[in-house]
Amino acid sequence: MKRSIMKKIVAVSLCAAVSVSMTACSNTTSSSDSQDGSAPVSSTAGNSAVTSSDNSQSAPESSAASSADSAGNSSTDSAANSTPTETSIPEDTPYTLGGDLTPAMIARSRYNEGNKVRLAKVIKKLQANEEVTVAYIGGSITEGYSAGDDLCYAKLTTNWLQEKFPNAKINYVNAGIGATGSYLGVYRVEKDVLAYNPDLVFVEFSVNDNGDSENITEINKNTYAGLIRKIWDYSTNPAVVTIAMTQEDGTSFQEHHGEVVKAFDIPMISYKNVILNVIEKGYITWKDISDDYIHPNVAGHAVLSKLITNYLQSVIDDVDNISGDESDLSKSELGVKFQNITFLTSGEIEPTKMGCFQVNKSRFGGFQNPWFVRNKEGQFTEDDAIEFEFEGTNVDLMYCKLTKGGTKADIYIDGELVKTIDPVFENGWGNYIDMEEIATGLSEGKHTLKVLPQSQDGLACFYVSGIAVS
Repeated sequence: MKRSIMKKIVAVSLCAAVSVSMTACSNTTSSSDSQDGSAPVSSTAGNSAVTSSDNSQSAPESSAASSADSAGNSSTDSAANSTPTETSIPEDTPYTLGGDLTPAMIARSRYNEGNKVRLAKVIKKLQANEEVTVAYIGGSITEGYSAGDDLCYAKLTTNWLQEKFPNAKINYVNAGIGATGSYLGVYRVEKDVLAYNPDLVFVEFSVNDNGDSENITEINKNTYAGLIRKIWDYSTNPAVVTIAMTQEDGTSFQEHHGEVVKAFDIPMISYKNVILNVIEKGYITWKDISDDYIHPNVAGHAVLSKLITNYLQSVIDDVDNISGDESDLSKSELGVKFQNITFLTSGEIEPTKMGCFQVNKSRFGGFQNPWFVRNKEGQFTEDDAIEFEFEGTNVDLMYCKLTKGGTKADIYIDGELVKTIDPVFENGWGNYIDMEEIATGLSEGKHTLKVLPQSQDGLACFYVSGIAVS
């Protein structure tokens, strides 16, 4: 599936941000990014929904007794942390939507059991009635599209934890932004997630990370790995649990993400394996759990939350037996390039030359105040370029895909043309943020990056949201 088509399915709107609040979850309000025209409009909302969880919304109950859980309660021995094979999965029994998970569903959901040492530490904090922050980063599924703020899997899972540990204070951070993948997630995770000092982070990007070229596949796999590394190495030592989703036709980045989580020995819960199997068996249909080609509806989010909470219950049941060394991510080179990347927006870097660009006082796609040019006649000269000076060996550019008035831009590194970016998304579903790799393997030291819009007949617009340097 072409990348633009996939993004249309993934997020009908870029309703990125939910206002930041430490009040009860029911007080959370959302604010959407602009969709019409060539220019995003202003929004004052923050990046993430951040609340202190309460019991106002009932959570799905744990779906199966631990004795029926074929995956079982596991130790930290990574030899047991492999993808279940058909021979290890219990015999299928009929599943009724809204009912308990079957043993076969539970087994299929455990794509990678993973090392549970950090997760056990989170459970022990909850048992001791301490304060714990649980964060979720992903695309429109995590954001709650088709289910809403209160019935999305993230909120349901947090509610379940709060009901399990009613005397613990659980802070809830939802950093889901529609039409974003790991390539953007690795840049925004610091402000959207790590700034809240999380103890437990769920990562969901398996649909949005799909690409239509080998290069994009490698970039998305490595940015996903870099994202996990950034979370893992944060000062609060958060536990990480990953989630694999799917489109109706089975399109998913699960196998590529799976390479990462197995190399890192990180847990992965597969909604894909479970849902496609029960549909194939005829127990439910896709329309039962989704109102389009990708987003789970209320029923689908409930199933996903049950899969997650069943896994968490297995850790709770075995928490006193979980010990030893935690995962050692240094054993793999995946994502190293993106681990220490620095993302620079108008708040962190000043162009050495503005040209005809201006700062748009707005928020779009979760990022503040992009640089933009909008020329009604569509004519540009060399003097109209915007330029940046940076120090690093790799550089990426974040820009905006536009449904109206977009014009191509030539990108220069140290005066040499290296790439032409096309932001045109004519007649598309809406404007959205995208990322492009500009140069890798540069010599150490300072470099210049220049963005020069191409002339065209009529309205011509180009947006630069930021540059990423490593």
